Amino acid sequence: MDLTTPNMTDYEKEYEAFQWEVPEYFNFAGDIMDKWAQDPEKLAMWWVDDDGNEVKKTFADVCKASRQLANVLKSSGVQQNDVVMVVLPRNYEWWEIFTACIRMGALIAPGTTQLTAKDLEYRANSAKATAIITNQEIAAKFDEVAGRCATVKTKIVIAEPRDSWLHYTEAVEKASDDFETAKTKADDNCLVYFTSGTVGMPKMALHSHASYPIGHKVTGKYWLDLKPGDLHWNISDTGWAKAAWSSYFGPWNQGAAQFIHHTNRFDPIKTLELLAKYPVTVMCGAPTIYRMLVLQDLSRFKFPSLRHCVGAGEPLNPEIIEVWKKFTGCTIRDGYGQTETVLLCGSFPCIEPRFGSMGKPTPGFDLKVIDDDGDVQPPNTEGDIAVRVKPTRPVGLFKEYWKEPDRTASVYRGDWYLTGDRAYVDDDGYFWFVGRADDVILTSGYRIGPFEVESALIEHPAVAESAVVSSPDETRGEVVKAFVILAPGYAAGEDLLKELQDHVKKVTAPYKYPRKIDFVEALPKTISGKIRRVELRNREWGKG
Repeated sequence: MDLTTPNMTDYEKEYEAFQWEVPEYFNFAGDIMDKWAQDPEKLAMWWVDDDGNEVKKTFADVCKASRQLANVLKSSGVQQNDVVMVVLPRNYEWWEIFTACIRMGALIAPGTTQLTAKDLEYRANSAKATAIITNQEIAAKFDEVAGRCATVKTKIVIAEPRDSWLHYTEAVEKASDDFETAKTKADDNCLVYFTSGTVGMPKMALHSHASYPIGHKVTGKYWLDLKPGDLHWNISDTGWAKAAWSSYFGPWNQGAAQFIHHTNRFDPIKTLELLAKYPVTVMCGAPTIYRMLVLQDLSRFKFPSLRHCVGAGEPLNPEIIEVWKKFTGCTIRDGYGQTETVLLCGSFPCIEPRFGSMGKPTPGFDLKVIDDDGDVQPPNTEGDIAVRVKPTRPVGLFKEYWKEPDRTASVYRGDWYLTGDRAYVDDDGYFWFVGRADDVILTSGYRIGPFEVESALIEHPAVAESAVVSSPDETRGEVVKAFVILAPGYAAGEDLLKELQDHVKKVTAPYKYPRKIDFVEALPKTISGKIRRVELRNREWGKG
């Protein structure tokens, strides 16, 4: 099988001809997973952990386990449309559970293992969850609040048995693998993600059986560029939507196998060792991961199988892309989307990469930059990133913020869905990220996007990571402030502070340099790994 020729070779032609096809009834487990499982030898996952354990599972294995678990859930009182909370790290059971819930028409509510007992209580009660499936650590947290979560009737724990919890392995092994897949309509509820958001409590982004599963065909085919012969590694927590993108629907739509590394922490050296040892062909990671990887001595490693790399979550700095390409031969292709969407924009393998750009709109989406009146902005003019939803709503968008009609209505402007991000489009149709709509810094009459300053800072060898926000200033109203994590071997001090300021002045417009810099050990981040600028900004402005 030829893995080197991209799935899309002519962007303009594909974009023009693309049409969504959505049947009246659709179930990813029955229509996609069972199709790949017809080949009993077809590999679905290659799982490894830090202790050297390895597990390989075929699509047939995953489908069988999903039918058994569906019977377990059904016999425990879980019905179609009930909510099942799934809070696990990268245990292979997570993939079986996802498939089982979809197969029986239960609504999946994924969560990260970083959730506290209070978080679990909030999610269980907001979604009125019927069941929770998790590990020992999270089960202990949930037991603290279980008495206040009246709707949760079924509790299942993996690995070791636990009092008052069903034991996953024992229950699944005893269960029949004869289960009839639910006849789910395309618009039936399938998946609900609690988005970390910039303000307030998490909101519930609700997806249907068509929205993410069918919508992520474009993610897997065009951006990840996956084929049935690929081995794909998405270095992502299972608790956020990137896992649905690149650890589930994207690769398995394409019939690609997944490489899964189960670990409690990200170790850049271990990651490079695994990438060199196993025949991983496609890799997906957050920008933070690539930044950590390029700080290592990449000349020590060879990656003979690696052919394609992508990054998402926030734009990647050109310097990181250049270093990675030098040692791997792969250009990191940026992709843009949200918990509420599939891939909306990407640097696809068939288009010329422009480092720092988000690429071009995904086939199937009319993506534009608009002004406050909903009018499309001319080239090189900043505005709000928006998806046209009228007269035809594209597949891949969430249904609503569940149970919050006012919040749902707030993200629409005329014929458009607003992503909440700002960008401009150049003369050739490439999108360039400016920042969150509420992250733009206004100082001395200038509008400054934090990413541009962060991008300049990261070019300096002393900077491992940075976040830029507005800070109050008596003369200018607000000024640019940077929070900087230093690379190994560098020490904070006034000399380095001035050196970084001068560096930014040289790399970007002088007025954009950070007038204030704090050297920090860590930056606040969302579950998905995005820097929470809002938290830093609120501290600066005395709001929390």
